[in-house]
Amino acid sequence: MPLPPPESAAAGTAGAAGAPTLDELDHLLITALQTSPRAEWAQIGKALGVDASTAARRWHRLTEAGHAWLSCYTVAAGPTEPIIAFIEVDCATGGLHDVAVEIADDPHLITVEHVTGSRDLVLTAVFPDQSALGRYVGFRLDTLPGVAATRSQIATAVHAEGSRWRLDRLDPDGRDTLARDRPHSAPRIGLRSPDELDSRLSLLLSEDCRQSAARLAERTGVSATTVRRRLDRMHRTDALVYRCEVARCLSGWPVSVTMWGIAPPGEASRIAGQLIGMRETRLCASLSGPYNLLLTVWLRSAQDIAAFETRLGTRFPELTVADRAVTLWPLKLAGQILDPQGRHIRGVPVRFWEDPVTDRAEDDLVERLRGGRG
Repeated sequence: MPLPPPESAAAGTAGAAGAPTLDELDHLLITALQTSPRAEWAQIGKALGVDASTAARRWHRLTEAGHAWLSCYTVAAGPTEPIIAFIEVDCATGGLHDVAVEIADDPHLITVEHVTGSRDLVLTAVFPDQSALGRYVGFRLDTLPGVAATRSQIATAVHAEGSRWRLDRLDPDGRDTLARDRPHSAPRIGLRSPDELDSRLSLLLSEDCRQSAARLAERTGVSATTVRRRLDRMHRTDALVYRCEVARCLSGWPVSVTMWGIAPPGEASRIAGQLIGMRETRLCASLSGPYNLLLTVWLRSAQDIAAFETRLGTRFPELTVADRAVTLWPLKLAGQILDPQGRHIRGVPVRFWEDPVTDRAEDDLVERLRGGRG
């Protein structure tokens, strides 16, 4: 694949209309890191046809501008799967931005989006169990000034999420070069709960997921061999989720739409299995509520929304799209705070939520229930 000279254009340079753009090398570099986030720069350079220093320098420019970034988080809690929930928030007039600022640093909120339609915010969150979800909604969200109402649903299955989405600019040889050494996942049966070292490694990787094993060993006080062994186990059990993201305004897919669908119960899994193979799909989940499928897609333009729904109707006549929402501002994506154009500002490490104030409020309610109305 022909490339421009390595330094012929700076990453994120201005296009013809003055807006920042990404050149072909930028697109290839982002795709390479989506394919193998921890690959050595020499390996990435080989796949792209440039030297290692050029690849590293170009990535630094992209991240400094907030145009692309890497993140890592874990939602593993042990042998049982965590609860993924989608929470819709209605805000009082004038209260939306205050609510967004208040909850943006809640560590278990993976995504916070300001959207069109019959809700103001859509949150994607992770909890250890259903009671933690109930505690967060009842004693945290519902008590915030500016929150008018909330609705929540549990994902009964997550069929696809954003870490699998690619710009797809690499040729097959480049993809094979980067993917060759990636470990295969193992069944999540009988997994042990993460210990202190696992948790420490996850936190350090959330700061910079490209830190070497030697650097991680230095920061944790264990040997590099131990770090490599732990990371290998965590990779093989899908305990770590890596994301290489690009500002949506520069991706070529600037419009994000979330759709809530109704599928016959016996057909939902089959339909989901085909939805995740569509180029536009970023997220697909089965839900516990009256809308039993949730689909988030990235599209080329707002005019493509109707055309995409027409394609869905033709391919899946048994699927009804009951509601849809366009993202106006992706305030938080995979634990990263973004500006209105979707550019990176800062990270918030993803972890389960803990709040002594709401714990005490729940304890007080239990005591009231124990005493009865009398």
